[in-house]
Amino acid sequence: MRDPRDDAELLALVRRYVTPERRYLKLGGSLLRMQSPEYDRFMRDLREDAGLITADEIATLLEGSWRERRTAAWLVAVSRRTEFRERLGELLLASEVCCVGLGYSVALASFGTARDADLLAAYLDRYLRRPDLAYDQTVVMGALQFIDLDLGGGQADHFREPGGLWQQWLQDAPHMQDNSGPTPSFLSLIRRLCAFVEECAEAL
Repeated sequence: MRDPRDDAELLALVRRYVTPERRYLKLGGSLLRMQSPEYDRFMRDLREDAGLITADEIATLLEGSWRERRTAAWLVAVSRRTEFRERLGELLLASEVCCVGLGYSVALASFGTARDADLLAAYLDRYLRRPDLAYDQTVVMGALQFIDLDLGGGQADHFREPGGLWQQWLQDAPHMQDNSGPTPSFLSLIRRLCAFVEECAEAL
């Protein structure tokens, strides 16, 4: 993992794409609470940067910490750079850093192919077996459901069948004890964020 404090190349990219107006903090559910004119300006700037950033620069950001990776995932989604699909899937599965799983999930959900569903399903197959880990299980399930609704693949149903991994995880994960049905809200979140990506990408 590269640290911008010790890496001039990465630091320049952070200053260019990650930290202006604390972008990295707004890439997620908080952008849905923005109002015009802030929302319009945020979308315009993200769209412009998604069109300007190079593949090499994205790859460099994906070697950084959570702030860099979160920003890179959103730039990948908006610019529809599906060549990063496998890399995002690898990073999601590895779960090396916090606060970025939603970005990976939105990017894969926005691509929306059977391969993206496979990558999300691989994550769930691993981490639904770990109720001790409060990672990104809920948003990944929302992203998988989002793709399933479009493709009709039914991969989410495989996990959600009675007595399946999803139900077991909900029952066993300590942090989920007071929330027996989180999926609809996370499906809604993914749907709204993908709509933002779609609107942002249309003008590229």
